[in-house]
Amino acid sequence: MIVPRSFVKKMTIRFLPFSDAASDDLPLGQLLRLSLFQISVGMATVMLLGTLNRVMIVELSVPATVVALMIAIPVLVAPFRALLGFRSDTYRSAIGWKRIPYLWFGTLYQFGGLAIMPMALLVLSGDRTIDADWAGYLGAGLAFLLTGLGMHMTQTAGLALAADRATEETRPRVVALLYVSFLVGMAFAAVVVGWLLRDFSPLRLVQVIQGTAVVTLVLNVIALWKQERVKPMSREERAGPRPSFRAAWADYMAGGDAGRLLAVVFLGTMAFNMQDVLLEPYGGEVMGLSVSATTLLTALWAGGALVAFGLAGRWLAQGRDPHRMAGTGLLIGLVAFSAVIFAAPLQANVLFYAGAALIGMGAGMFAVSTLTAAMTMPTGSSAGRGLALGAWGAAQATAAGLSIFIGGSLRDVVNHWATGSETLAAPAIGYSVVYHTEIALIFLTLIALGPLVRTRALTPREPVKMGLADFPT
Repeated sequence: MIVPRSFVKKMTIRFLPFSDAASDDLPLGQLLRLSLFQISVGMATVMLLGTLNRVMIVELSVPATVVALMIAIPVLVAPFRALLGFRSDTYRSAIGWKRIPYLWFGTLYQFGGLAIMPMALLVLSGDRTIDADWAGYLGAGLAFLLTGLGMHMTQTAGLALAADRATEETRPRVVALLYVSFLVGMAFAAVVVGWLLRDFSPLRLVQVIQGTAVVTLVLNVIALWKQERVKPMSREERAGPRPSFRAAWADYMAGGDAGRLLAVVFLGTMAFNMQDVLLEPYGGEVMGLSVSATTLLTALWAGGALVAFGLAGRWLAQGRDPHRMAGTGLLIGLVAFSAVIFAAPLQANVLFYAGAALIGMGAGMFAVSTLTAAMTMPTGSSAGRGLALGAWGAAQATAAGLSIFIGGSLRDVVNHWATGSETLAAPAIGYSVVYHTEIALIFLTLIALGPLVRTRALTPREPVKMGLADFPT
């Protein structure tokens, strides 16, 4: 029996993840190769926020305050992603490249930061032959600054390049594939780096971090090779006046409800991410769960997110408004955080597990919906994709970093104040304040989201095709 080629193609597109993200202008092979820059950014993210966090405090005995300051430097660079995206929109070169130069220099910054980082950390920890405390702080700060700047520049320019090459139909799925590649890079780096540092030594630390720098350079060069077409520009075109960032930003905000959507993304991300580092400690300290039992929370969170992705795909295919779906995700978050709060006095582990799953479901629904709204929102005439994606990334990254820091600090401060009180001296009080704060942020997000829903209530929407490849992080 001979199977028709059209049937094989149809089944492949339906069941093979991301096969429907390819197009004539961006074949699947080039798309997968381009996604390698997200692998390198994911590796650097794990190094900064995971591995080095633990190594600096435990093995190198660096004060936790200094570690927190160093980790915060890449987050402080995040707001400049909108400017970096705009510069890649308006960059003029003799051969006509716009994104490749920013990808390349972002790669160099990322490589340079990782290359000097281990030596700077060893000096910072006191392992040095000269008495110069300032050298350690200066070197470590410079290393984290270069790495963070390179990550944001590479990611913004790479996403904009992919969006430029994709068609209107495949663009959301292309961006989704790149975010999945970012997660793959994080998972790969977490396993490999953890295995390599199982027998820690200063020499091994230098080898691992500088090896990550070399892998970053190799992956990014492969990713950007022949990805942007050469379009020579004349000297007169290059010498012409360039639009200002202020004018382009004003045009972007005037193109639709971009400002309000960014505020919704910022507030909603803070609402769902503030508990990121507290959920498992809450399960162990307050609910009395074992390490293996709290590990299950991550699986429940991911399962809830997958359910949300499936529902979002079905609802978008039916033509539902993504802003209303974002509101549904926020309402699920209200139920989730309430369940986690009430699980402590009731000592109901089932309620706690259900709350964890619902947190993932609400966050997933909110992420899918706001991503769809941002990708389809009209902008002004001079606002390019680099500016739009940079603004989106800046809002998300800044909110995530601030919320995690605020959540951990708020829990510690409240527990410290409650120590001297007989009625408040309980392990759950600090966690409870954080979860109540997240509930308040969800209400603020709903208030900000309201006008977006109302202005589109009477506007008919075309169904949005969304499959497995559309699922974001």
